[in-house]
Amino acid sequence: MGSSDKREEVIQAWYMDDSDEDQRLPHHREPKEFVSLDKLAELGVLSWRLDADNYENDEELKKIRDKRGYSYMDFCEVCPEKLPNYEEKIKNFFEEHLHTDEEIRYCVAGSGYFDVRDHNDKWIRVWVKKGGMIVLPAGIYHRFTLDTDNYIKAMRLFVGDPVWTPFNRPHDHLPARTEYIQNFLQNEGGGQAVDAAA
Repeated sequence: MGSSDKREEVIQAWYMDDSDEDQRLPHHREPKEFVSLDKLAELGVLSWRLDADNYENDEELKKIRDKRGYSYMDFCEVCPEKLPNYEEKIKNFFEEHLHTDEEIRYCVAGSGYFDVRDHNDKWIRVWVKKGGMIVLPAGIYHRFTLDTDNYIKAMRLFVGDPVWTPFNRPHDHLPARTEYIQNFLQNEGGGQAVDAAA
């Protein structure tokens, strides 16, 4: 990935294959087809690299929280030993869904995959490792799974009181979905889906 963008050390993205193998595997296409963080930003997916060993005192995190209004914060550990009803929860997390608010996750330990849909409804796998923070916009279809290390500890941030309600696909009638399509999937003129190759 030969870039000087420090985020790419903790956040990488690529187009997924269509295999039904273990969801925790990387699922690269052959040949591998990486996706830039700028391309993710075009889909509304924002990303930062932060100091996960110093999250309590990190000024950059504080600035992001203040600027974006993230008043609520907690932690979620996803692994068989720490998450009650682990098998059921991991299955639910991997069900394609959207939220009516942003989903903000800051990986302070471990790693995991956030899969998002591109302009042409193809899956992009976003691998977030320790120090990576991503924001999935309201209305984007996505899903989550652990990687083969089977562990992530993530800070969850939210504007106001947290609402974690997932709306499994299809929920295209929700205002959050409509706004997402207008803001990120349509070009300004004709309302057609943006060509992902452009």
